[in-house]
Amino acid sequence: MVIGIIIVFVLILLVFFVIAKYNKLVTLRQKVRNAWSQIDVQLQRRFDLIPNLIETVKGYMEHESGVLEKIAELRTSWANAQTVADKVNLDNQLSESLKTIMAVAENYPDLKANQNFMSLQNELTNTEDKISYSRQFYNDIVTKFNTELEVFPTNIIASIFGFKAEELFKVDSEEARKNVKVDFSK
Repeated sequence: MVIGIIIVFVLILLVFFVIAKYNKLVTLRQKVRNAWSQIDVQLQRRFDLIPNLIETVKGYMEHESGVLEKIAELRTSWANAQTVADKVNLDNQLSESLKTIMAVAENYPDLKANQNFMSLQNELTNTEDKISYSRQFYNDIVTKFNTELEVFPTNIIASIFGFKAEELFKVDSEEARKNVKVDFSK
């Protein structure tokens, strides 16, 4: 009789343990989804600012129309992207294109003085800061989730219930990894 009570008690504890670990994994998965959603919101904000930026610089950048066309194409692709990897790739390409626009703007003093351009540039800078923070937060929570999936005994529970590791937000561009050369001699 006593052994039966002990076995029931151990089984109840085991069930509560599995429930607690399962709930922790679900909570972390939801935090990962929320963190990605925050990146998505900021990237969408940036894409919404782009048409205004393009219209502002169009008259100044007629011979750089390829850059403007590429941005428009990336914006369209963004709407059709389904996976995190696809959106990361498009984000990296867009970041490079926006850098080109900002660099070209340096050659047009009238554009740099244009209040609308300055306002859009400030908005994009603020949005880029928010995107950067959101990426960092996303990677932090994904790392926490993925670690939880790998540690014992949670890894057993995760595999039973089909939890899968999430992808980190990575920069695929070699250009973004290079050191920036600052030259004040000009």
